[in-house]
Amino acid sequence: MRRISILGSTGSIGTQALDVVDGLDVQVAALAAHHNVKMLEEQIRKYNPQLAAVVDEKAAADLTVRVADTGCRIVAGEEGLCEAASLSHVHTVLNAVVGIAGLRPTLEALEAGIERLALANKETLVAGGALVMAKAKQKGIAIAPVDSEHSAIFQCLQGAPSKKALRKVILTASGGPFFGKTREELTNITPAQALKHPNWSMGNKVTIDSASLMNKGLELIEAVWLFDLEPSQVDIIVHRESIIHSMVEYDDHSVIAQMGVPDMRLPIQYALTWPERTACPVEPLDLIACGKLTFYRPDEETFICLPACREAIARGGLAPAAANGANERAVSLFLEGKIPFLRIGELVHAAMLHQQSADQITLQSILEADRAARQFVDSQVR
Repeated sequence: MRRISILGSTGSIGTQALDVVDGLDVQVAALAAHHNVKMLEEQIRKYNPQLAAVVDEKAAADLTVRVADTGCRIVAGEEGLCEAASLSHVHTVLNAVVGIAGLRPTLEALEAGIERLALANKETLVAGGALVMAKAKQKGIAIAPVDSEHSAIFQCLQGAPSKKALRKVILTASGGPFFGKTREELTNITPAQALKHPNWSMGNKVTIDSASLMNKGLELIEAVWLFDLEPSQVDIIVHRESIIHSMVEYDDHSVIAQMGVPDMRLPIQYALTWPERTACPVEPLDLIACGKLTFYRPDEETFICLPACREAIARGGLAPAAANGANERAVSLFLEGKIPFLRIGELVHAAMLHQQSADQITLQSILEADRAARQFVDSQVR
């Protein structure tokens, strides 16, 4: 029986991953969450993992008391999260941690020599793509993407001819709740409005990123690293129905698309079972019911996070880490009602330009760029 560690088990991806695990011959070896001890306790009692990590140390102490009658060992803080990521005899680590906090656990999992990294934490590759891909190559570890778009590309590339035949990849975007809106119409957008995604059920941070198109910018950078592409080989189109999850185009101009209902359990399961396929708790796609599929160009003049990310990966170095860090901080400020929605993109772009080049990319330099970008955002908001 394969053993899995799920980092971020109480979040949107983590809970859906456990739904998938229910139908597979998989043993949950470790769970990790930030602070939701009530849900984590329920998960521990159902899946009986040997270890559970809670980043919030007070919450970890609470959980220790709650599950004292089980055989589960509770660990705390970032070190505990990394222990859950590098537990011995684990086949797959699913990293569904939100934000830059997922980078170190990813590196720890790869260093531990797991067989597969199921990656839902896109910031891992946005900020630390060079380190992560080098470590995965060194250790011979497969990275199976969980994002629906990258999973689609991953699936479309199965059985493909040599990489030289790949002309480009086409990432699809739902357009979020503000598709078609002008900058003037977005002036007084509230967090509640931005959190109303038309197709997907996601956590707050990812939902805001979708509304600003930052999510698509992060995915562009992630695709460059995952599939060893030039930034110019990644196109983005708005596809409102979220039925085509992404496409690849080959040199003969043949385009292959992966389609399905907008349900994250499908890409999660494929990341866990690849190269095999098995029954999934997702409803089948009914194209007649869909009626039509539409496509549009993204509005990069209104949603400036997307071109900021394209510029960041073109600049390389620590620029993507700075863009990511600035966005994480700006999103938090927006959700707290401290900055307007459009200010997010302005701060991301400014912080990215403010980042100095670096001679060497290390975990320490990435984390420092992230810290500096957050400080820069705060300095601009005061």
